[in-house]
Amino acid sequence: MIEIKKATSIPGLYFRHFQGESDYAQIAAVLIASEATDKVERNVSADDIANAYRHLNNCDPFKDIIVAEVFGKVVGYARGWWESDTDSERLYHHNGFLIPEWRRKGIGHTVLLWMESHLSDLANSHFTKTRHFQVNVTQFQEGTSIMLQRAGYQPIRYFYEMVCHTLNNIVEFSLPDGLEIRPVNPEHYQLLWKSIDETSKEEWGYTEQTEKDYQEWLASSHFQPHLWQVAWDIINNQIVGHVLTFIDEDENNQLDRKRGYTEGIGVDHNWRRRGVARALISRSLQAQKAAGMTESALVADSDSTSNVIRLYESCGFQIVKRDTIYRKQF
Repeated sequence: MIEIKKATSIPGLYFRHFQGESDYAQIAAVLIASEATDKVERNVSADDIANAYRHLNNCDPFKDIIVAEVFGKVVGYARGWWESDTDSERLYHHNGFLIPEWRRKGIGHTVLLWMESHLSDLANSHFTKTRHFQVNVTQFQEGTSIMLQRAGYQPIRYFYEMVCHTLNNIVEFSLPDGLEIRPVNPEHYQLLWKSIDETSKEEWGYTEQTEKDYQEWLASSHFQPHLWQVAWDIINNQIVGHVLTFIDEDENNQLDRKRGYTEGIGVDHNWRRRGVARALISRSLQAQKAAGMTESALVADSDSTSNVIRLYESCGFQIVKRDTIYRKQF
């Protein structure tokens, strides 16, 4: 049991640490209920939680997770972790989830206080010059936004969810001369992983990828090479661009829709602004349509220097939701 000073007083409420495998199903249930209320279309199972927790970076779930229970039922939880943003700056992330009937009762604020205290103690052992708490909040988490701003957090970045609502009129774009699409085989996985890392280095929030990240990627349910669109430089035999398309069948069944995802978009620096991304996105949408999908979605950085919003709009995507990144220096 976790003792928290000034914790909200609710009969039967107590806080504890993560207990392992027995918590996976309850965490998944809280996550689904919480995100459905916040209009986040997401399906997750106990197995998904188990896989994710086996590959956590800079997070010990038995120390860095707080669970809220009321009369033995898990009603919420939060997880914290850290990453180095620069050589002198470190980010301490935390995200919490609470089922709707237990919101606005002080539980979220109590968890926030514990998480900040816990991560501050952890940060004291890192001897980092600049430290920030960071939280991702969706457009419809109005209560969380208000709570964070009252606690001194400020919005620093916005991301948009974009949807292509129909795949009946896909705009076709041609690849530049000298490039071709090739199927992705197991012998290409390491090379593609390297390309993903290289093309992501200029993205906001980039962190260097580890072997653990690679293994998690291979084990992910979104690892669907048969749908990927990868462009090769024919002469130099090098990967120059990719779209890592995937379909979440469980999510589609739950939400009664046929949606694919046009994600993992990256182009080598030497081939940018030559139509590679448009051509790969077009082929990705065609692959999704061939797989029976009727729409597609992606997430875009609103402050990207490469004008990705305009790029995606030219391919048929429209903005439907905005997420906000909040930070607080401590």
